[in-house]
Amino acid sequence: MDNMALTLAALVAERPLGLRVRAAEAGLDRPIGWVHPTELTDPQDFLEGGELLLTTGLALDETTSPEYIRRLVDAGVAGLGFGVGLSHESIPRSLVDTAEEVGLPVLEVPRKTPFIAITRAVSRAVAADEYASLVRTGKGQQELTRTAVGKGGPGGVVRKLAKLVDGWVLLLDSAGRVTEAAPASARDSVDEVREDLARLRAGTLVTSVGEDEVVLQTLETRARGVLVVGTGGPLDAAGQHIVNTAVSLLSLALEQNREHVAALRYLRTGLFDLLVSGQDEIVMSALSTVWGDAPDAPWRVHAFEGPPGARQAFHALLEAETEAHEVFFAHSGTAVIAAAVADLSVSERVVRLAARAGGLHGGSSEIIGIAEFTFGVRQAEQAAGVAKARGVEFVPYADHAGRGFLELVDSPAAQAFSDSLLAPLRHHDETGRGELVASLTCWLEHHGHWDLASARLGVHRHTLRNRMRKVAELTGRDLDSPGVRAEFWLALQVSART
Repeated sequence: MDNMALTLAALVAERPLGLRVRAAEAGLDRPIGWVHPTELTDPQDFLEGGELLLTTGLALDETTSPEYIRRLVDAGVAGLGFGVGLSHESIPRSLVDTAEEVGLPVLEVPRKTPFIAITRAVSRAVAADEYASLVRTGKGQQELTRTAVGKGGPGGVVRKLAKLVDGWVLLLDSAGRVTEAAPASARDSVDEVREDLARLRAGTLVTSVGEDEVVLQTLETRARGVLVVGTGGPLDAAGQHIVNTAVSLLSLALEQNREHVAALRYLRTGLFDLLVSGQDEIVMSALSTVWGDAPDAPWRVHAFEGPPGARQAFHALLEAETEAHEVFFAHSGTAVIAAAVADLSVSERVVRLAARAGGLHGGSSEIIGIAEFTFGVRQAEQAAGVAKARGVEFVPYADHAGRGFLELVDSPAAQAFSDSLLAPLRHHDETGRGELVASLTCWLEHHGHWDLASARLGVHRHTLRNRMRKVAELTGRDLDSPGVRAEFWLALQVSART
């Protein structure tokens, strides 16, 4: 943050004062906290640091001046103003030399300039600085408050805070994950403060990342979060007040949001129970009323089991990265159930989100209608149980069911059957005249849904229909027959195992 306090250089630039720089000109960028006139040879007990000390050198000479300067440096003064024409016609040489050596700026104050004129100049600057700080604090607090109560939410507060402090800001959840970042590139800085986060229990901790000073401050919420603010230098008083305001607003917003999210999760579970009991009309109406939309059947049901933290993380990802018209999801016992539209890309996204949450084992049902929801849940939960038993992340029910049946079939006989049934299709594909095996597999996986299968293959549905007619022609089998479809599915699964 830019500091508006008066510097030694700015004071020297006020020509009516007639000040001359006699030592350590390189240090004139130091801000002046206050002015303190004294003739004491050791004024350290009366100083806080940052003062411009004024003296006429009444008790100083060439012998005592060097140690006097060193004591001032130890006290942390910003500079020394030495009045000439009273005790001394000129500043002692040893004082100037020592001040140059230790880097303490020395200003020569002419006889015509009273010390009170310097005090007034600094006082005006300090008052102006405090007023500007107060105005900036008030304006910043107003902007943050408007953002918090508007549509910006926590993300808007984080972005606004980053602008107000001219830095970068991260909002972390209780697990140390980034939930908001401004700018987006600030996410890369979270690893730099991991050790500091581990040490932070409550309150504030100041550290650094590269050349930036970083403030970590816990939020006042039951689910502990942390606000991380990085700036090019220490925050001034206004910056600190603005950050504290952001902490209070974010704490309130996140606590309210936590209660709101909890209520919606209870509602989702209640709607899930109604759906299981067959009250699908009520559920679909409620979904459209509360979330503005509902996924159209047919569905593919997913179940993911795991520890509570993983389920909560998965639920949060579903809320953030799926749409109401794509997926309905809810907690049920020790699982999260997600009913997705029968679009394979949506199901794949659900599975990827579960993998991102980590620690979950999941399974999916076959494509079902809304009246078959309970059946789909059982399939998905059974597949999830198989995934957990096998130590894998995900198992589709169709793969589990098919694999279970295949294990009952004599392998040599099954292989011979598969080779015989699929031979005409493979011969056709090898001639480069089509992709019958892949098309048949996809069509069966989508239970004969032409639009879904053709979309997955990236071809027009009429093209897929022509390919299925070719399959029937080459094999002499009627694909409208459930038994024939089952034979083809068995043959394809056996072929995939070899």
